[in-house]
Parts: sequence; structure tokens; C-alpha cells
Amino acid sequence: MPRNDGVCFTSCSLKLTPPHPPLAQLSNLQFTPQILINCLKNPPKFPIFNFNPNNSITQFLNNLREPQKFLNSIHFRPPLKSSLLCSASLAISQSNNGGNNNAESDSTGPTQKSSNPGSSSARPSIDQERVLISEVWVRNKDGEELERKDLESEALDALKASRPNSALTVREVQEDVHRIIASGYFSSCMPVAVDTRDGIRLVFQVEPNQDFQGLVCEGADALPSRFIEDAFRDGYGKIINIRHLDEVISSINGWYMERGLFGMVSGVEILSGGMLRLQVSEAEVNNIAIRFLDRTGEPTVGKTKPETILRQLTTKKGQVYSMFQGKRDVDTLLTMGIMEDVSIIPQPAGDTGKVDLTLNIVERKSGGGISAGGGISSGITSGPLAGLIGSCAIYHKNLFGKNQKLNLSLERGQIDSLFRINYTDPWIEGDDKRTSRSIMVQNSRTPGTLVHGNQPDNSSLTIGRVTAGIEYSRPFRPKWNGTAGFVFQHAGARDDKGNPVIRDFYSSPLTASGNTHDDMLLAKIETVYTGSGDPAASSMFAFNMDQGIPVWPEWLVFNRVNARARKGIVIGPTCLHFSLSGGHVVGNFPPHEAFAIGGTNSVRGYEEGAVGSGRSCVVGCGEISFPLTGPVEGVIFADYGTDLGSGPTVPGDPAGARLKPGSGYGYGLGIRVDSPLGPLRLEYALNDQKTGRFHFGVGLRN
Repeated sequence: MPRNDGVCFTSCSLKLTPPHPPLAQLSNLQFTPQILINCLKNPPKFPIFNFNPNNSITQFLNNLREPQKFLNSIHFRPPLKSSLLCSASLAISQSNNGGNNNAESDSTGPTQKSSNPGSSSARPSIDQERVLISEVWVRNKDGEELERKDLESEALDALKASRPNSALTVREVQEDVHRIIASGYFSSCMPVAVDTRDGIRLVFQVEPNQDFQGLVCEGADALPSRFIEDAFRDGYGKIINIRHLDEVISSINGWYMERGLFGMVSGVEILSGGMLRLQVSEAEVNNIAIRFLDRTGEPTVGKTKPETILRQLTTKKGQVYSMFQGKRDVDTLLTMGIMEDVSIIPQPAGDTGKVDLTLNIVERKSGGGISAGGGISSGITSGPLAGLIGSCAIYHKNLFGKNQKLNLSLERGQIDSLFRINYTDPWIEGDDKRTSRSIMVQNSRTPGTLVHGNQPDNSSLTIGRVTAGIEYSRPFRPKWNGTAGFVFQHAGARDDKGNPVIRDFYSSPLTASGNTHDDMLLAKIETVYTGSGDPAASSMFAFNMDQGIPVWPEWLVFNRVNARARKGIVIGPTCLHFSLSGGHVVGNFPPHEAFAIGGTNSVRGYEEGAVGSGRSCVVGCGEISFPLTGPVEGVIFADYGTDLGSGPTVPGDPAGARLKPGSGYGYGLGIRVDSPLGPLRLEYALNDQKTGRFHFGVGLRN
């Protein structure tokens, strides 16, 4: 979080500890009017308003019994409001009976009996014996009338027991003193009993607070200056009210808590001239240490280099520590895939008021391994094992202790096959933009039915590709990611015996160059926006472009753009989903690179690619999902897709030769089940030709 270097405003807050009146000092008094007058000539000393702040952050951290539990919790209790410290002293004087109510008289009286202040026999006398009060006045500390009558009214309104012609105990008077102080307008209050010819007059001598003229704030590096200025703006030129200051302190502490920041108001001082000095304590990060643990919690030696872990953290030294930011850092470390458990433990850094962070990390047993799985191909529409694919992989997720990943994978299906070697460096060393690098080499074979359909002579076509490329990717804005790179592709068609072919059953060309293979070098750029939050209401947008580069004269040159967008809207228990995709190709491109329309992730109700194969395409979808039971939900949907009349412009017009309509729609219903692999979709759709078809898919629609 950016620092407010050199901030010093003329605008502050307050959190103080309430005084505990030493009533025991008065418990040894015999409560008679004259003894009351004599004993209160030397009033007990109460603390004056003078707050010496201590290291609040250190105390806060020292009180953390379960730091990790506290870290994981993002629910905070609001700060408890405390009473404010002011002086409250008790005194009494006598008046002379010589006709002047304010003149002193003889102070002789009964002898005071000494007793143990803590004895139970003496305490009830001071609490229960009452003295009749004839008048109640509010005056300043010099005994004169207050200049501001509204302050006199505030003091009188605060009184509860002290009324004219009432019998009071010392405790009741003392409670009224604290009520006057609690009103917030006065810094001190001294009750004085004056013995007059008309009886005892009780005078509350008060000292009003100063008018607020400005504020100096210290230590608030993370707190925005505008926030403090707004909090104090209404108080300029008005008398300082301690209760209002306490509310402002609560709002400032609440600002820190809402953001998970280790900060709070640690002290306030009222300076001369009506100036307030606000002291804020913020726990800056002093040091970040890494501790590797085994599964039993014992220290061990880690495989991952510390710098690889530290650079993933957004929390840096010198920042005010934020628990929310720390939790995001924990999630980031877990997404690396090499950690089994991560926790951050904050501890006070001595008496500096700063905080030391310790990262407890439990690594996975091994960075590498072997995996196996399966999937479904969208290009296979017939056969006993239609679309099923088996896969296995050998991988290492933490090469050289730098989180670099190497993956060798093999996939095999009824027709599909893929052998792929992929190396990824999630963060290039020395780069400060979180740039990743991926190098890929693969040999694949996919069915050609998406564009060329099933051959009438029951033969099959497959598209073989040998591909190699390098890509760089980095986040450039929140939720936005960009990718750029180069990919070389050597592609051609083969029959069911594995022989190269350049034309299909309809004599349509299968390559753009007329050779058995097409070669192309593509420069690729892509940008992706991914919304956060509930997947049901998530947003996504992706745009990518491929540009052929004519390194050799026979290499293909074309430009292809493609865009996809998805949006979810939650309305009560239901959710509306809308998706739209489209693309266009300019130049000389292979027919198998045309946009195939129709199928599970396109227009449902049609076979894969059965709507059209065009140089352009637009596909839209609308869905309504609603919960059924547990993880199962129902879906009603409608799809539409069109090639915008571009089918004949594809080399050889494969769509026209196969009488594809070029546009179509489908609608239906289905069910979805949440699973670790993503949503499992089983759907039934009718197309505009009144033909029904079941579709099964994994994950959200493209």
C-alpha cells in the first residue's frame, strides 16, 4: 500500500482507559455535614487528562493466542468503546455566617475517627449516610459563571442525583461528577460543598475543553489524509467533545480492520490553542522468513529456493501488514502446485512496533510423478468408443527448485493421438512483470470430420500436425492477462491407412499449398479477461489473433482473429448465462483451419461441424440454470450459429459439397453436476430440422 510520506494535517482520534476512582480513600469518614466539610478540604487526587501511549501494536500481537486461526479469519469484532480519562476531584469549603454566603466560617467540628479504609464497618457509612443539599450550581474553576450557557445546560442535564433539596451521599455526588465528564465537553470537574445560611450549596466547578482549531496526525502512513480530514471537518471551531473523539477513533480503527491492516489509534493529546495531536500505530513488515516443515510439523530442509517463494508475495518489507493481502499470498503460493500447506504467522519485532512474518511451508512429497486420465473428443461421432480418449503423463513441477515445470504427455483415442513435450517457467528470473515462458513441441492427429465430415466411401480423414512454439505471458492489469509468441506448424491430411492425401472424396483440396503438407509460422497474440467471484455469475472475454509470416515463399500467409465472451447473471435461485463467439480469416489458409459450427460446444442438436464450415462465424447461446438437488442443477438452453455466408469462400467449399446449411439453431434441456473436473453436462437438444441429439461435455462452454 502506498505511503503518505510527510503527512501532517490540521485535523485526529482517541482511545483511553477510564479512571477507577479511589473510593476507598473516603471510606473511613464519619458522614456528618461538618465532617464532610472538613475532610473534603483536602480532596483525593484524581488523575489529570494526560495519556501516554504505549506500543499498541506490540500488545495486540502479543495477545494473539492462535495467530494462524486469527489470520484465516476475515471477520473482525468492532473496537470496544472506552470511557475517556479526565480529572475528577472532590473538595468542599465553608462560608462565614456573618451574612456573606461566600465568606469562610469557623471550621471546627467533631473529631474524625480513624479506621481502616478497607474495613467493612466504615464503608457503609460513607455510602449510605446522606447530606441535604439546598442548591446545585455549575461554575468555572474560579467559581464564576460560565460564559457559555449552553455548556452550563449540558452539565446540569448530565446530573442525575444532584438536585436542589435532595439528600446525597458522597458516592452519588461522585457519580454525577463522572456523568458531567462523560458528557464529553469538560476536561475536569470538582464538586465543592459550600455551607451557607440556607444550607449546603453543591457547586460543580468545571473546566470546559478548548475549541478545536486543528490537528496534527503522526504515524498514519497508510491512512488516507482525506479520511481524517472528513472525520474532523465538522468539528472545526467548536468545543472539543471527547465522546465525539471516541467515535472518530472507532471509525479510524474500523478503517484499518475493514482492510485487514495491523493499525490503530494509540494516543491523543490536547495541545494548547485547541490543537489535537493524533498518534497512530501501524505495524510495518520488518522481516519475512521462510520455515519448511514436514507433515508432522517438524523443521526440515526445503527443495524450493526461498527467492522463488518470496517473489510470489505481494506483501513486502516496509508495508503495513494486511491480513487480507497475506491470505491472497497464501492462495498464490498454493496455486504453484508444489506446496501442500502454507501459513503466515505474524510476531512482534521486539519493541519496534513492527511485525515479523514467518511463512510455514509444507512441500509436497515429490515435485514429479506419473498421472493417467481420460477425456472426450468432440470430433468423433460414431463407433463403439466414440470420442473416448485415454492419457498418461510424466511430469515434474519444481525443476531446480524454481517452480519450473516439465511435462511429457501422451493421449490416444479411437482416432485422436497426441504426444506433447512442454516446458514452462511461470516467472522468468530477473523479470519484475511476472512474465512466464512456455516452450512446446507436439505431434498430434485429430479427426477431419469437423470440416470435411464423414466420407461417403466410409473412409476417414485425419489431420496430422507437427507443432513447435514459444509463448510469453504476463498479467498487465487486474483480471487481464496477455500472451504473445510464435508457433511453427507442419500440417497435412492422411487417410485411414496413414497415407498422405491432398483431396477428399469430392475432390476438394485438403491443403492450401497443393502439397501433401502446409507449412506456416504464426505470430500469436491473445488477451484474456477473467472475472472473479461466484462462477455462476462470472464474466470472461478472450481475443486472439494469428498472423502468418512468409519466412519462405511457399509458407502460408493469412490472418485469423477470434473472440469469445461469456456473462452470468444471478436472479434469485436461477442464473442466466449468455455467450457469444465469432471469428474471421483473411488470406490463404488450409480448409481444415476453417471455423466449424455445430456440436456440443457450438450449436447443440447438430453433429460436430454439421451446421457449416466457414471463413467467418458467429455463435450465440442463452441458458437458464436452476438448482434441483445438492450439486445437481437443471438447464434450459437455446443456441444459434451461422457462417455469415462465408462457406463457399473456404478452399474447395467443403461445406457446400456436403450440403451443410450454413446456419441453424437448437434448443433443449439438460442436467449438470459439479465435480472435481468441472461441471459434467448431459443435454438433449432438438435442431431446426426437428432432429434430436444427446450431448455430453465436461466444463463450461467455450
